[in-house]
Amino acid sequence: MLGILRYFKESYEELKNHVSWPGFNEGLELTVLVGVFSIIFSLVIWALDSVFSKIIKEYFNLLS
Repeated sequence: MLGILRYFKESYEELKNHVSWPGFNEGLELTVLVGVFSIIFSLVIWALDSVFSKIIKEYFNLLS
């Protein structure tokens, strides 16, 4: 139990004293960037899923 408490204490100290946090503007820019790429990737995955779904549907229509 003491090991876990020591781990959390050391983690807190590391975050407080040794991590350089981005400023508000940089954080906002990075958040927007992640959002834009998430939307782009989700659209690409949706498109690929739609194409493969149609291909598989046509394949099974040919078999029957």
